[in-house]
Amino acid sequence: MVSEAKPPMQLKVLVFDDQATVVDALSILFDVHDIPVVTANTRSDVLRLIAGGEIGAVIQDMNFSSHETSGEEGIALFRRIRQADARMPVLLITAWASLETAVRLIKEGATDYMAKPWDDDRLVHTVRNLLEMRRLQLENDRFAGERARAREAIADAHDLCGLVYESDAMHRVLEIALNVADSDAPVLVSGPSGAGKEKIAEIVLANSPRREEPFVRVNLGALPENLMEAELFGAEAGAFTGAEKRREGRFEAADGGTLFLDEIDSLSLAGQVKLLRVLQSGEFQRLGSSTNRRADVRIISATNADLEAAVAEGRFREDLYYRLNVIELRIPPLAARRDDVLPLARHFLKTFAIEGAVLSLTRQTESRLRAHDWPGNVRELENRCRRAILVARDRPIEEGDLDIEPTATPSTDREKETPGPAGAPHPSGVTGERRRIEEALVRSDGVVARAAEDLGLSRQALYRRMSRLGIELERRPRP
Repeated sequence: MVSEAKPPMQLKVLVFDDQATVVDALSILFDVHDIPVVTANTRSDVLRLIAGGEIGAVIQDMNFSSHETSGEEGIALFRRIRQADARMPVLLITAWASLETAVRLIKEGATDYMAKPWDDDRLVHTVRNLLEMRRLQLENDRFAGERARAREAIADAHDLCGLVYESDAMHRVLEIALNVADSDAPVLVSGPSGAGKEKIAEIVLANSPRREEPFVRVNLGALPENLMEAELFGAEAGAFTGAEKRREGRFEAADGGTLFLDEIDSLSLAGQVKLLRVLQSGEFQRLGSSTNRRADVRIISATNADLEAAVAEGRFREDLYYRLNVIELRIPPLAARRDDVLPLARHFLKTFAIEGAVLSLTRQTESRLRAHDWPGNVRELENRCRRAILVARDRPIEEGDLDIEPTATPSTDREKETPGPAGAPHPSGVTGERRRIEEALVRSDGVVARAAEDLGLSRQALYRRMSRLGIELERRPRP
């Protein structure tokens, strides 16, 4: 038997005024316009009705005694309503004598005020808007509660490897990662640099049947091209200059476990052919050997490049792309999941704080953190928090401690985003990658080796990316 969904609760407007004629007039007005209304006889009734959960807005007078004109009674009731429910919309009805008091309560959080006699059309329009606003607010609270319970259930049942997040976009990625963890299917984790691709790979591993087996990481972007094959598949003694003894490759080291290939787009075409052969047959040969070897390895690969574009340009094999991309987890940039910024910042402050220090963020600092575009994603946020800890020591973190330049206008160079299967944006990566490389070259005064070290790449890998993105070094005349 299928249970029917409960209809949404019909919220009511609560009217409280010491003048019976005012209460009657407002009740009739709202009845005529099909707005549910309830009245209260005492201030205690007001608080009791609000606690019942059916009130969507309150209309209250400023004075409730015949001898009282100061508005102090209205102030006291308003503040008690705010204590009971800080977000309850409160509309004040006031005589001109207490208009100044009503304006003061607006600054404390009252929604609006109307002077007696009021305009019927304006009042009806305002109340309808307040009830709708309250309905959406309560609906959002309900959804937020459901999301929080779902996240708690996931955290209780799985190992999230310390992942810190609040955004729905990251939650969807996490759900897919946990769903595919039990399988041996290859996983491709895509997203911009510093967004947390390796953390998602760790979560897939930690919740898989291979979690107790080897987990071998290889950053292909940091390997010289002539060493990639030996690094992945191993090499016999004498296979190349400097190979004085037999070398075990990463596939052999990961046998029975998981191999994480970061920056898979850096793999040469020759290396792609050999990797494809391993994925198809499970067999490989050490460099300098003709003996086939087998390894039972699950592949998790990661990239910050647009592999579909690389396939179209002939830089990445299409058959290998589809072998690696059985399941794709697309990590959105931090700018597309701003709900994660403050939880991550607080986590970093707690993690890296000097022993005994309890650090907090000022309200202005929180606003600056939320407004920043975070081109370096989570890695940039972590580095800025570490800097702020050293600068602030034991006082609240201020804007200047983060060393973030104010953004005068919205960024026009933001990375393009298209919806991905995980429901998260998929950055093209080209614009952001080019910008990061150019900035590294400027910082290193054009010295490629220093720029490569800054970016965590080998010099050869940086040259390949510069060639792909059309970046040329500025030729400076010799002095």
